[in-house]
Amino acid sequence: MRSLVAALVTVVLWASAFVGIRAAGEEVSPGALALGRLLVGSAALGAFVLIRREPLPSRRDLPGIVFCGVLWFGIYNVVLNEAEQRVDAGTASMLVNVGPILIALLAGVLLHEGFPRSLMAGILVAFAGAAVIGVATSEQGVAASWGAVLCVVAAFAYAGGVVAQKPLLSRASALQVTWLACTVGALTCLPFAPSLVREVDDAPASAIGWMVYLGVVPTAIAFMTWAYALARTTAGQMGSTTYLVPPIAILMGWAILGETPPSLAYLGGALCLAGVAIATRGRRPAIRRPAVASR
Repeated sequence: MRSLVAALVTVVLWASAFVGIRAAGEEVSPGALALGRLLVGSAALGAFVLIRREPLPSRRDLPGIVFCGVLWFGIYNVVLNEAEQRVDAGTASMLVNVGPILIALLAGVLLHEGFPRSLMAGILVAFAGAAVIGVATSEQGVAASWGAVLCVVAAFAYAGGVVAQKPLLSRASALQVTWLACTVGALTCLPFAPSLVREVDDAPASAIGWMVYLGVVPTAIAFMTWAYALARTTAGQMGSTTYLVPPIAILMGWAILGETPPSLAYLGGALCLAGVAIATRGRRPAIRRPAVASR
């Protein structure tokens, strides 16, 4: 039950991130926004690390943490921020959330979680949905269509990061893994530091507020609740919970930003969600507790 609650908290907070990126992106460039968010997130998580005083992961886990940090925290954030310069929050969330299928596929190969018969069918349906969304955004111009492509690239980075993170959580604290990966992501984005300094000076308080929110809530808190839940179940099963993100993001985008996806994108989004549901059907493995886990 605690794992389920942690997963649901993650879903809601991650959905809000799509709206926050869209709002802050009006004033702050993608790279600078990613760096600012990760610096705030690293500082917030670092404070928890000092309070908890948990042991650091072993040296053998460092390559995995670096890989996860560069891919999921660094590349993912920059690419998604760039994508949301071109497409609305709801459309971006629908495209990025083909990630659970990619997670299931990679987990089957790399983590030996197996391949349910429905996986390939789900992949075909979900990517048909992504294609429909691509057509819908292409009607809004080349920029929007390119934004759709970037969202799919972000989904691949997200999936790779999750699969890299999973084995680490069987040996190390979820808090330590998340903090170190976030810090690595921030270091990866350091080339954007001059842009961040310059743009923060000119940005309104609302944009800075959204940046801080992204660092504390969808990054520090949500990644911690995600890691807590992931440590107690499989990567494929956890990935399936994120199909709730798009409808929540669409609702938040409408309520906060007054924007909605193109009409045809809803059909594509429905296909994406159906594909995820098909691909993850039957994945009900027993929940496993790690040797070391944060509590």
